[in-house]
Amino acid sequence: MALGYRGLMVTVSDLTDVTALPTAWRSLGDVAHPWDALEWLDALLVGLQPLSEGTVHPTAVLEGPIRLEAGARIGPHAYVTGPAWLGPGATIGHGARVRGGVIMGAGATVGHASEVKRAIMLAEAKAPHFNYVGDSLLARRVNLGAGVKCANLKALGRGVRVGETHTGLRKLGAMLGDDVSIGCNAVLAPGTLIGAGSVVYANASVRGVIAPRTLVKVTIETDQVPLRDD
Repeated sequence: MALGYRGLMVTVSDLTDVTALPTAWRSLGDVAHPWDALEWLDALLVGLQPLSEGTVHPTAVLEGPIRLEAGARIGPHAYVTGPAWLGPGATIGHGARVRGGVIMGAGATVGHASEVKRAIMLAEAKAPHFNYVGDSLLARRVNLGAGVKCANLKALGRGVRVGETHTGLRKLGAMLGDDVSIGCNAVLAPGTLIGAGSVVYANASVRGVIAPRTLVKVTIETDQVPLRDD
């Protein structure tokens, strides 16, 4: 891991094994900072050629260019706006909303009632239940618990920092490394960067830069008093 993990020296290669990316996506490892991955994403999807090797439920609504590789699936009542690229076995589930500018690696999941826009989800990344993922990078095997939100816009609408670094972006969500696990109902503030292998407990509110293999938790101690019959 690069020295200076507080923001300035972190690259996409620090968050994920870029050699495991599909050949067409391998240049993701060349971007200067993890937040520059969004500009890379925009360029990748310009002129996306549609493909229909996957399956689409008849109640799903599709708009714009969508590339479905073998085994990719779009489920009932999903609403997908392209450009969107679903790798082999990627799944968009019931009632999900994909709002364009999204790529999903092999086996990635956007599940029931989740919303994703302008996001990179690498192989087996999962936003499976009631999640929001905006302007974000989810590396391999990231798992978002039910209700997790990756916020992408500061309350006052100001530019987003990662640690002390100005990104120049008004909208930026989370950048999560390989095998990061986020507990139910946690909220990741705009510009949150979490290193590979870290775990965030349920209901936490997280911002800033979290080093790899770190446990983040919020614990509320409560008194336990037996109920009385009177």
